[in-house]
Amino acid sequence: MATPELTSLKSPRVTAARRLAKRSFRGRERRFLVEGPQAVREAVAHLVEVYVTVEAAARHADIVAAARAAGAPVLTATDEVVAAMSDTVTPQGIVGLCRFLDVPFEEILAARPRLVAVLAHVRDPGNAGTVLRCADAAGADAVVLTDASVDLYNPKSVRASVGSLFHLPVAVGVPVERAVSGLRQAGARVVAADGAGERDLDTELDEGVLGAPTAWIFGNEAWGLPEATRALADEVVRVPIHGRAESLNLATAAAVCLYASARAQRAPGGCRSVTST
Repeated sequence: MATPELTSLKSPRVTAARRLAKRSFRGRERRFLVEGPQAVREAVAHLVEVYVTVEAAARHADIVAAARAAGAPVLTATDEVVAAMSDTVTPQGIVGLCRFLDVPFEEILAARPRLVAVLAHVRDPGNAGTVLRCADAAGADAVVLTDASVDLYNPKSVRASVGSLFHLPVAVGVPVERAVSGLRQAGARVVAADGAGERDLDTELDEGVLGAPTAWIFGNEAWGLPEATRALADEVVRVPIHGRAESLNLATAAAVCLYASARAQRAPGGCRSVTST
């Protein structure tokens, strides 16, 4: 068996990687870590380096080869070193060091997106990552995190996205007023998802309005969207509760709303059925 190249927790590389657990260091270096074979595989185009145990390198030879082909050095390390870089209780033996990948908000607007998820006041990193995953699954064109939301590169956000972070454009730190005005100017109808909405999602679907380009605003896990944010939207829409449940959690509500838009946009007459010539 090969001898690991990184064996000391005091190695400059290891120390630098471990510092990325803190947001301030991530922001300064514009680097973040991804853990596990699936995440590293998805992150290949953004990798700076890969750290992997000897055993994991043999088990995931395809990922190691892909990383090297993309120009990222792959360094073998002891189990202890890889575990020290990991945020999970049971590390999977492989960690990737990645470049930040968020894009300017103006780039998203220039693409005239048809379906966008805006995370306003979302503070839980797991929820942020899960909504990003839902947006990716529903075929959204972009995700926007406002300046009042959690750090996109928090390890829990990255992990909860299950690779979707690398699949669609994401803008961060956008003031909610700027997000709303910009998306409206780009042709999107801005809809706030909130339990206090006067209209419900069934009505939106029945009337066919979700076939148009739409930006959904999702709020805080505990208290939803502030009145000031709701007032910015073109419409405030609630997900109807047909049973006895008190409410839906943020990620579930976001999935329902995004899939409703995705279905409407792909129906006859929906904006995604239009082809250019």
